[in-house]
Amino acid sequence: MCIALISTAHPSYSLIIIDNRDEFLRRPTSAPDWWPEPASYVLGSRDLARATHGTWMGVTKQGKVAVLTNYREDKCAEAVGLHSRGRIVNSWLTSPPSEGQTTHSFVQAMVASPEAKQVGGFSLVCGRVNEPLAIVSNRSSDMDQITWVAAEKNQTRGLSNTSVDDRTWPKILDGERLMQSAIEEHVQAQEGEETLLQRLLQVLSTDTLPRLPEGTGVETYIQQLRKSIFVPLIGADEDANQVAEEIAAAHVEDEMQQPHTNGALGQNYSSGPYGTQKQTILLARPDGRVRYFERTLYDHHAKAVPIGQGDRSFEFHIEQ
Repeated sequence: MCIALISTAHPSYSLIIIDNRDEFLRRPTSAPDWWPEPASYVLGSRDLARATHGTWMGVTKQGKVAVLTNYREDKCAEAVGLHSRGRIVNSWLTSPPSEGQTTHSFVQAMVASPEAKQVGGFSLVCGRVNEPLAIVSNRSSDMDQITWVAAEKNQTRGLSNTSVDDRTWPKILDGERLMQSAIEEHVQAQEGEETLLQRLLQVLSTDTLPRLPEGTGVETYIQQLRKSIFVPLIGADEDANQVAEEIAAAHVEDEMQQPHTNGALGQNYSSGPYGTQKQTILLARPDGRVRYFERTLYDHHAKAVPIGQGDRSFEFHIEQ
C-alpha cells in the first residue's frame, strides 16, 4: 500500500515528491545509486526479485522523474502480473537522452501498449522536473483519461493503490493535508533544507493503522492499509498464502529464463513480514538543482535498520 505525494506548494522548490514503499520485507531491494551502464544517468533503488531489476521511483540527470504505485487487490496474488511493473518505469527513465522523448509521446505509447496490460494494475506518475507530470494507468484506454499534475504552483496531490480520482482513502487525504502543512510551517519558520527533509519524513512516518489482534496476517490487514500513510511491521514468517506463491511463481517463470546473476530469482516474496520498507524524497529547485534522499527502514532479512544508518542522499543539477 504505497503512497506518493506530489507538491508544487513550496516557494523555493518547483517540485517535491515524497514516497513510501510498502512491501514484503524479505523482497530484496538495492540501495539507491546511479545505475550501471548503459543507464548511468538514472538514479534510484531497484527491485532485485525479478530479472528486470525495475524501480518504483527514480530520476535522471536530464530531469526525467517517475514514481509508481500499484492497485490494491483483494488478495496479494491478484496484484502479480505476467511482467514486472518496474519495467514500465524503466522504459521511461532509461530511454536514451538523445531521443528527446516527450512525456506526451511516452504516455500515448503506453496507453496503446499491449505489454502494459500484462502487468498488475498500476498508476505511473512521469514527466520532467519543472514541467507538468502525467498520471497514467494501464487501465487507461485513451489520452482523455490521463491526469496532469504539477502544472501550476500551490498544488499538492496524493496517489496510492487506487485510481487517481478515488478520494475515499484516508491516507491520501491525510497525506495531502499533512504535506501541505509541513511545507507551510517550514516556509513560515524560514528553516533550512535539512529541516524540510525531517518534516517530510514525519509526514511519511504518520502511523494511524488500526491494530488487529497480534499475529494477524497481511491478507486480513489489506482493507485497513488505506487508513495509514505509514505501515508498521505486520505479519510473520509463518504468514503465508500458498495460492499467492503458486501464482507468483508461475508469473515469473518467463523471467527466470533470462540471464541473471541474482540468486533471489525464483523465490516467492508475497508472504511474511510486511511494512514500509523505504521512504524517498525528491526536492527540485527552479534552477535545476535536485536533492534525492532515501531512507531504508528494513534490510531484506526483515531486520530493522537503525534510523539514519540506511540514509542515502544525492545532489546534482539537471543537464541542459
